[in-house]
Amino acid sequence: MSRTPYPPSYYAASANPAPDRPPLQGAVETDVCVIGAGYTGISAALFLLEQGYRVTVLEAAKVGFGASGRNGGQMVNSYSRDLDVVEKQVGPEQARLLGEMAFEGGRIIRERIQRYGIRCDLKDGGVFAAVTAKQLAQLEQQKKLWERYGYHQLELLDTDAMRGVVNTELYAGGMLDRGSGHIHPLNLVLGEADAVESLGGVIHEQSAVLQVEQGEHPVVRTVQGQVRARFVVVAGNAYLGDLLPPLAARSMPCGTQVVATAPLGEELAHSLLPQDYCVEDCNYLLDYYRLSADKRLIFGGGVVYGARDPADIEALIRPNLVRTFPQLREVQIDYAWTGNFLLTLSRLPQLGRLGSNIYYSQGCSGHGVTFTHVAGRVLAEAIRGQAERFDAFAALPHYPFPGGRLLRVPLTALGAWYYQLRDRLGW
Repeated sequence: MSRTPYPPSYYAASANPAPDRPPLQGAVETDVCVIGAGYTGISAALFLLEQGYRVTVLEAAKVGFGASGRNGGQMVNSYSRDLDVVEKQVGPEQARLLGEMAFEGGRIIRERIQRYGIRCDLKDGGVFAAVTAKQLAQLEQQKKLWERYGYHQLELLDTDAMRGVVNTELYAGGMLDRGSGHIHPLNLVLGEADAVESLGGVIHEQSAVLQVEQGEHPVVRTVQGQVRARFVVVAGNAYLGDLLPPLAARSMPCGTQVVATAPLGEELAHSLLPQDYCVEDCNYLLDYYRLSADKRLIFGGGVVYGARDPADIEALIRPNLVRTFPQLREVQIDYAWTGNFLLTLSRLPQLGRLGSNIYYSQGCSGHGVTFTHVAGRVLAEAIRGQAERFDAFAALPHYPFPGGRLLRVPLTALGAWYYQLRDRLGW
């Protein structure tokens, strides 16, 4: 049987030791079968195990193989579309619930790290960087909006203060979120997977799901086995494929690119990011970066709609890296990789139910590190019969992409080009 390894990323090269978990073989019965061993699936499994459920997790490749083990490692609050957009779509009670959950993910991650002793290089603090005065004014409005929902860990930064956070002349200012932070993303999910197993959960890697038979007791089939369960949690996100066509029709896989430089050394690294915060800019197609524990600059950005792997990732990322930090013009790139995330038309996550006992969460649209941990808790609550918060997400309107499967990529890319042009012109 062929085995799918991790992609050659910095995270895979620096991951904590992890066991090879055997593929599913034969027939198994459990309370909950989770499809996907990324943040969403592992988070849901952990919450369910803490409540006494029996849980079996099926993963097509390795724990954290997808976006959970390849992302920029930034813990960013709220959703890919902010709460002002949510407020325009839903009633006040639904908006209140969604607003409260917008700042919960980072707390869950910190609780998990402390409770289970997870070694993932947690560092506190993240910065939204404004390239233009207009973006800085938008950050001022964002601060007021988040504070209206009871979140008071934000500090606006003028041009001089911003230079004390990131050593570049690129930004007009920014906003510090002290409740944000950054982690080694693969080590986080590996640590959470260890926690799942410590509570009696079972994880099968190299166990791609071929079929989900719905019914009173759903059956999830792989090449070599099957799991019969009371409930199923579908957490495949951008790597789910067409396993469940109703989910694929309302979302689109997209690729983002990340590079890691050679180690910069303490002095140069400190000169670039003196506070060791992570940073993301406010452009529509944004850049994001941070320092690793061994003082590499991890720099990502760009979107490839339809999730094609670019031929030369470094050529896509290096120009923006150098534009941000001209002092790194000659820096060596040691690692370059791509990973897929799942985009929805609304840019808001999709949670729902197929039938009475198949639950799903998908479409974080680039804000997955924190939201997936909220989703895991909300899915577990719904399975336990406490569905108020689940229903707040499930009631969000979601639509198929214009043009269907054939035209969704070019039409979305055209829209992104328009917003990118606005960023460049400062509109």
